[in-house]
Amino acid sequence: MSVDKATVAKIASLARIAMSDAELERMVPELNGILNWVEQLGEVDVTGVEPMTAVIPNHLRLRDDVVNADPLTGGGKRDAVLANAPAAEHGFFGVPKVIE
Repeated sequence: MSVDKATVAKIASLARIAMSDAELERMVPELNGILNWVEQLGEVDVTGVEPMTAVIPNHLRLRDDVVNADPLTGGGKRDAVLANAPAAEHGFFGVPKVIE
């Protein structure tokens, strides 16, 4: 795939970026270089490689989900809080369905 000056102007217009003719001319080889690099990536054999979101393994650090029962710092007041709710269901705030 190749990009020309008109295509760069169209992309700039869609992105609402004002570019001079000189800037458009400079962007043509840059965008073509990026597209060529993406095409090269498509040629890489990745059979047997699992998809990943990062090059290093990331693990979520989880903590225990416990209720803070200290009356000064909060927690342990579910019934008192839900008493103000127009609709409480199973210990949670009830809200109207918004997606059909």
